[in-house]
Amino acid sequence: MAVPDVTVVVAVYNTMPYLTACLDSLVGQSLAPGRLEVVAVDDGSTDGGGELLDEYAARHPGLFTVVHQPNSGGPAAPANRGLELARGRYVLFLGADDWLGEEALERLVAAADAWGSDVVVPKQVGVNGRLVPQGLFHADAESVGFADSALAWALADTKLFRLDLVRRHGLRRDEGLKVFSDQPFTLEACLRAARVSVLSSYDCCFLVLREDRSNVTERAGALDRLRGIAALQQVAAELARPGEELDAIRARGFAWDVPRLLQEGFLLLSKDVQERVCVEVARLVERFGAREVYHRLPVAERVRIELACAVRPEALRDQIRYEAAHGDPPVVADGRRQYAGYPAFRDARLGLPDELFLLREEAAEAAAPPLSLARQLWRGLVPEQLRRGLRRHPAWRRLADSVNGGRG
Repeated sequence: MAVPDVTVVVAVYNTMPYLTACLDSLVGQSLAPGRLEVVAVDDGSTDGGGELLDEYAARHPGLFTVVHQPNSGGPAAPANRGLELARGRYVLFLGADDWLGEEALERLVAAADAWGSDVVVPKQVGVNGRLVPQGLFHADAESVGFADSALAWALADTKLFRLDLVRRHGLRRDEGLKVFSDQPFTLEACLRAARVSVLSSYDCCFLVLREDRSNVTERAGALDRLRGIAALQQVAAELARPGEELDAIRARGFAWDVPRLLQEGFLLLSKDVQERVCVEVARLVERFGAREVYHRLPVAERVRIELACAVRPEALRDQIRYEAAHGDPPVVADGRRQYAGYPAFRDARLGLPDELFLLREEAAEAAAPPLSLARQLWRGLVPEQLRRGLRRHPAWRRLADSVNGGRG
């Protein structure tokens, strides 16, 4: 049996009616027959999704392989099962509520072959208000890294991976993670890849936010999210090069992933869970050296993280409410420094350092260059007696002319 160019793995659990658009986009790909296979793993769906997969497999023989299994409690197990069955030279993971542009796979495979890429990041577009960072997609790029691009902000697994890379390093998702299991997988693949590329010239992947916000990430609890964030940072700590590469990955986690858990949704948690979240955030900060990248974080994020680290959920609640009610705080000037004047600033009960609130610091005024003799004379820095003597010198007039237009 011929080896297909690409295997698309789709983990399916209760994604109707979005699943139909996903499957239609795979049937409609521009790749020639035989170059694509789809492995769809039904993880115990109860909404008719499993039956729909069987219908598509019957209508399109040779394209779909369908596996049915009991519900595993998360997307990691069905993704791993699909990966085990993959035969293509490349593999791409597609959410069952997402869909592909018609030429997406053909263009991705062509780019990977032309560039010798181990990973190709496709242009992604958010649908229904789904937030998809676009910093990586300003142009096609044959080779990108974490230190020189926004790659750290694009760690979802909707990418083209060379299957040999995945198999060679035994990459799999951690099935103990209920959410974010794709991100440590993707990060390790990118860090082990000889080349990561970006295809931005075509809208490849359309990532959908369901209208009922029932995406697995949206409904995950804060503690489950923190476990996923920790797993990602652990991969970075083990494999990323110290310096810009590691800092870019740490900054993404502590500028985005962690602060998102310390926003208005935090107020809806029970006080017991709020305290547990604070404790876990403190552990993350200490374990992964978050303070080393605080200078890359906005002040509001730094303040919320440090209030969590101090396990002061009541002060954190106050900070969240203040931000929601007032937006940006007043600026407090102190000498050359300007600070964000949040209520927590210089609150003796909290004891947070001023540097946490620092917005900017004006550079010290540069030392004035030494004055020329002419300017010293003009400014009266030469004693008058000496100046009277100099006026009798033939060069005085020329000197005076050079500084005051001839007014000796």
